[in-house]
Amino acid sequence: MSSDPTTHELLHGILKQVSRSFYLTLNVLPAGVRDQMGLSYLFARAADTIADTDLIDRGQRLKYLNQFRAQFRSAEIDWQAIQEIQAALIPHQKDSAESILLQRLEDCLKLYKTYSTGDQERIQWLMDVLPNGMEMDLTRFPGESAGQLTALSTLDELDQYTYYVAGCVGEFWTRMVCAHSPEMARWDVTEMSVMGVRFGKGLQLTNIVKDIARDLRNGRCYVPEPLLQEAGLQPADLLNEDSLPKFRPVLNRLIRLAVEHLNEGWKYTMAIPASEIRQRLACMWPILLAGETLKRVAIAPGLLNPAVNVKAPRSTVYRVMAITILTGANESVATACWNRVREHIV
Repeated sequence: MSSDPTTHELLHGILKQVSRSFYLTLNVLPAGVRDQMGLSYLFARAADTIADTDLIDRGQRLKYLNQFRAQFRSAEIDWQAIQEIQAALIPHQKDSAESILLQRLEDCLKLYKTYSTGDQERIQWLMDVLPNGMEMDLTRFPGESAGQLTALSTLDELDQYTYYVAGCVGEFWTRMVCAHSPEMARWDVTEMSVMGVRFGKGLQLTNIVKDIARDLRNGRCYVPEPLLQEAGLQPADLLNEDSLPKFRPVLNRLIRLAVEHLNEGWKYTMAIPASEIRQRLACMWPILLAGETLKRVAIAPGLLNPAVNVKAPRSTVYRVMAITILTGANESVATACWNRVREHIV
């Protein structure tokens, strides 16, 4: 990547404008991968913004998503295509951060072109796979409301979806850190990528179970229909809060699956050399906070109420960060912390 400090400053200026919380988290990463991860986040969020701009027809959103994706499949950026995306989408943004991101898209792509060939290829791979999940949301769930509710057909379909939207990020992360950290040279990239995929899937399943009520109102039921049928339920039944007791066995099955994935993520994390404490912390925090969230999801009486936001409180976030900063380098102590969380989930 270019050594010009202005490129670093430009990227971090955009990140601060778009997501201060992600920017603060990003700073825990080693300097060698910080900018690559930050720019990749901006590209992923831009693709998500294109797919989620519901004031634009689905067909148009798919067109613009593929138009954006095409920039990572070509040697040259089609600046006219990017300007078309901006002109069509910026006026419809309700969130100022999303509007700023789209306005700065050309700057982001110019920064991307300053990266090494290897880093560009890794980002190209991510931006070829990740949009599949967004495309799946647009095509698999044709409705935008509870009255047009559609469910996934199989557990395999759910697994594929979680790979597209998060599992592939674990694979990308592995490839990127192994390329830039001498301490990671001993890793088998293929083997660790598989574990990284499980890590990402666990985080996404956590998001799915905690956001189930809001997704249902947007026409999306990520719980596979056969699992609901085993409990004597139809997707529309989950719109009724009184269905929660009947839904609990299905919910617990999905929670256990998330925990299994997160446990592989924890093994992945503990395989990071203790000398790479920044990378360890960057992995420990989302796993432990996902576990804390799953604990609350498992017992939440209002899980099917879209007005209820089930998540770990800020005090828990600060506690997790404080404990791991002190213990993260010690594998046995850190793992005991994860085991305590895991044992209290289901």
